Amino acid sequence: MLRRMLTDLPNVLTLSRIAAIPLLVGLVAVHMPLADLLACVVFSLAALTDYFDGKLARERGQSSDFGRMLDPIADKLLVGAALMMLVGNGRLSMAGLYPAIVIMLREILVSGLREYLAGLRIGLPVTSLAKWKTGFQMGALGTLLAGDSTAVLLHIPWLPVALIGEAMLWGAALLTLVTGWDYLTAGLRHAGTSPPGAVRE
Repeated sequence: MLRRMLTDLPNVLTLSRIAAIPLLVGLVAVHMPLADLLACVVFSLAALTDYFDGKLARERGQSSDFGRMLDPIADKLLVGAALMMLVGNGRLSMAGLYPAIVIMLREILVSGLREYLAGLRIGLPVTSLAKWKTGFQMGALGTLLAGDSTAVLLHIPWLPVALIGEAMLWGAALLTLVTGWDYLTAGLRHAGTSPPGAVRE
């Protein structure tokens, strides 16, 4: 059963998101123009699997508890690794550090809420705004991973790639605050609910 779940295409795509993390970390650590461009490509391809794994799971009837468990884990590992590498390598300005903190704290908050509600057998559905947040966040991180060195490599040194990435990161952080508040209020509504009376949403 586990072997079949691991070989289902949607789950393979999700697992590929996790497998891409060591390569991403290695490329960012090199911090050369070509490596930065490749890091952006690797991250962007990994981020795209987040859309296709769910789409294929629904179309093929291959949705599973394993996939639903693994998908948010893969997302958070990918985003967390990218943010930590950007901060650790000094690729974010002090102003860019604040939205990064907001994003990381929101991920921890939602993970905690999901774990609590799972014990009550209550689902925490992903909202449309949260999907927009994810897309904006992935775009911001991909842009930041490319950085100004990629602009130089592509002979467009006048393009402020890092500045654009940080502006997008602020936008993602604002969406993060809104969706994080939505999830928090949804979780608080179920606070004190006993497992026997819980109903999956």
